[in-house]
Amino acid sequence: MELSEATKKLISQYALAKKRDAQNPDSPTIHVDEVALRVAAFYEQIRTIVDWKEEHLMRRAAIIRKLKRRFFDLEMNNYSSADGVAESLVLELIRGGHFPNDKIEEFKINSVQNIINKYIFILKNNPENKQGKAGLQFYNWLIEVCACEIEETLAPAVREMALIDYMFSAMKEKIRVSDKIYESGLLKKDFTYVQIYIAVCQALFKLDKSIISYHLIKYRYPEWDKGGQQLILEISQKIFKIWQKTEEDLANPVANKFYNICEKYDTPYLLMGDILSASNGAETGKQISEPSVLENYIKEAYSKRMSTLKARISRAAVYSTISIFATKVLSLVLLEAIIEEVIGSKLNALALSADVLIPTALMFVMVSLIKRPSRKNINIVIIETMKIAYKKETGDTYEIKMRKKRGATMKTILSLIYVFSAFITFGTIFLILKGLGFPITSILIDIIFIALILFAGTAVSKRAQELTMEDEKEGFFSFVSDVFFLPMHGLGQWISNKWKRYNALAAFFNALIDMPFSAFVEFIEKWRYFIKERKEEMR
Repeated sequence: MELSEATKKLISQYALAKKRDAQNPDSPTIHVDEVALRVAAFYEQIRTIVDWKEEHLMRRAAIIRKLKRRFFDLEMNNYSSADGVAESLVLELIRGGHFPNDKIEEFKINSVQNIINKYIFILKNNPENKQGKAGLQFYNWLIEVCACEIEETLAPAVREMALIDYMFSAMKEKIRVSDKIYESGLLKKDFTYVQIYIAVCQALFKLDKSIISYHLIKYRYPEWDKGGQQLILEISQKIFKIWQKTEEDLANPVANKFYNICEKYDTPYLLMGDILSASNGAETGKQISEPSVLENYIKEAYSKRMSTLKARISRAAVYSTISIFATKVLSLVLLEAIIEEVIGSKLNALALSADVLIPTALMFVMVSLIKRPSRKNINIVIIETMKIAYKKETGDTYEIKMRKKRGATMKTILSLIYVFSAFITFGTIFLILKGLGFPITSILIDIIFIALILFAGTAVSKRAQELTMEDEKEGFFSFVSDVFFLPMHGLGQWISNKWKRYNALAAFFNALIDMPFSAFVEFIEKWRYFIKERKEEMR
């Protein structure tokens, strides 16, 4: 069978990426001392627990953290000493193990410095230099976008972007939006493709807001990363409005509808990416033009991804539990100890143990109950993958429809049911712990921790459905658990979002440990070089 033009293009892009990977750098590369690297990498592992995000977001989180520290220093000096910022940043990132040693060309330091200078210029020339909450959010957003551009410069995501374009071009043809949605004003017709693109990025690689914002800026301003001073000046004049527009796109009321479709049908695209990553380049095109060969490749890629998925889910469950305990519950337990000391009560050893054991056991149970896709799923995956790989006259369409409006009476009834289920859930937990003799402070901490674990566990469970394409059948038990656990899940989501802004442990690390430790590691490296020089002189 003949491959589609989009598939042929994807194969050539992957072949080119593989060829680039095999080439040795033509110019000198950046080297950091191995001892300093090991020391810094150990610290970054600790920070992984404190700042836990999904694995593919951790590197950018480190760039953002280190970049914010440097921008703060620059701001204190009125942006007068930006020279050399890029070199110290790149070296620190390599020492921390976020980028490979002896692989990044030295000239990229200048590229990173130019990026930093560009964003400093935008900050200084932004006419709407807002104060307060909006100004802080805009400032953080701009630095996060800067971090995305730096990451792309140091480690271009060629395959990921090719796969996103592949799925995006397909979904543009497949997704149909009901006219009623346009008529309601929920979505303007001109912005349909933007919503499809956002959904594809989120479904395929679980990209976060900052990287999607960066891609949207490049989509609207193709010369963003290559533009001259005049273009950057024009953008700086309206950068605040660009931020507001990007936030509106990401928070669109119908965004979830686009995401749900892309999430359901992303498996074939992921497997095509896996097949091409493991292939011998351009020769794969000839091989997979035979459906039987492609079917074998799909089965092999499916099996490998399923096995790695298990490991990723287990790792995510462990790290998220430790992170929640370290960053949230530890501070709450300390608060509990202080309160108990003030009121003259003794700490309950059983209650303290329960603060840790109950939520941890809950995460273990949630991960244990994750269902594997049935055998029927692989057959669906094979069919859907072949649909996107080969040319065909007619394609599938996925319609996004307007949700039926609920009347005031129905809304009131549903709200009352939600409140009632919340009362039952929280009340039951309270009575059980109270009956076991737990103090009020410990009960509140346990409820908060259970809510956080339930929210994190639900996210892990959803990630486990990465390869599932068959329609999920929900039974009576699933329905009942949703009714009573949704309020707890909602509380966990709310606390988690709020805690991101007020993470005391992360603030402690940033303010009192990050900078001194970075200086210490840099000293180790310089001392090692000094020792080497002295040894060479002694010969």
